[in-house]
Amino acid sequence: MTELAAIVESVRAARGVAHKRDIAPVLARLRAGAPTTIRNGDDCAAIPEGDSFLLFAIEGFLPEFVAAEPRFAGWCGVMVNVSDIYAMGGRPIAVVDAVFADGEAAAAPVLDGLAAASRAYGVPVVGGHTNTRAAGGGLSVAVLGWAARLLTSFDAKPGQTLIAAIDLRGGFREAGPYWDCASGAPPARLREDLEVLPAIAEAGLCRAAKDISMAGIIGTALMLLECSGCGARIDLDAIPRPENAPLDRWLAAFPSYGFLLAVEPAQVGGVLSRFAARGIAAAAIGGCDASGVVQLTLGDAAAEVWRFVDSPLIGAAA
Repeated sequence: MTELAAIVESVRAARGVAHKRDIAPVLARLRAGAPTTIRNGDDCAAIPEGDSFLLFAIEGFLPEFVAAEPRFAGWCGVMVNVSDIYAMGGRPIAVVDAVFADGEAAAAPVLDGLAAASRAYGVPVVGGHTNTRAAGGGLSVAVLGWAARLLTSFDAKPGQTLIAAIDLRGGFREAGPYWDCASGAPPARLREDLEVLPAIAEAGLCRAAKDISMAGIIGTALMLLECSGCGARIDLDAIPRPENAPLDRWLAAFPSYGFLLAVEPAQVGGVLSRFAARGIAAAAIGGCDASGVVQLTLGDAAAEVWRFVDSPLIGAAA
């Protein structure tokens, strides 16, 4: 099997992608039971509020992750929600949490992580629910934010350029998929780096974006493209990558600062320069088209990784 063929198979079989496929039947059932004008499938619900938008999102964490790394899980509770808000061109207002643990001692590192990330990102924890008499651990965190101009998963267009922007100033956490470029970074830098996203939106440089999630770089691109009804050709060689990081591991990574954007060709230079000014590695990695098919290239080789008409991913097509 060639390297590219192995990558295609690993993307299709990835646990993070499988978790995203779980969204499709949930969306179908919710749409049938409770129709809404708010589009489902984006990083946040975007609720019109005058000339701006309220942004509302929630993240839940697997019990095994909370048990293995409770403080980091607490940190991630704030981090991933904040990232969702900025991916939509917004700014976070506050978070609430639901923590379940078998005793106060088990809850303590989760709460410490939440508090540390709250301070670092400048986003207060304003309430929630706590149960320290549970049989096991659990964590969910919700966030509220606002945006003057939206970046969405539904506004990529054929002919636009796909850009990946990832902070490479970090490292993998042990054997897991987490690329941590946040927990040891100066808080002021974290906040200013994230401000690039709403600044791009408000300058009219981009309308479509998504933060790179547990589905990895390619899985996240698939979600963005499916929501927008697009296909794409993605050059794996062009994706910003740390030195000595194996390509297959990097494509499955969940970076604490990582975004995909779909940008008109005339705006590519302006978007890349905004990230470069903050020391964020950003590059054009491919282009959107109307095919409904996503192809990957590596060197001179090319292979199809997904065909939406045959295999919907999250079932949130435009």
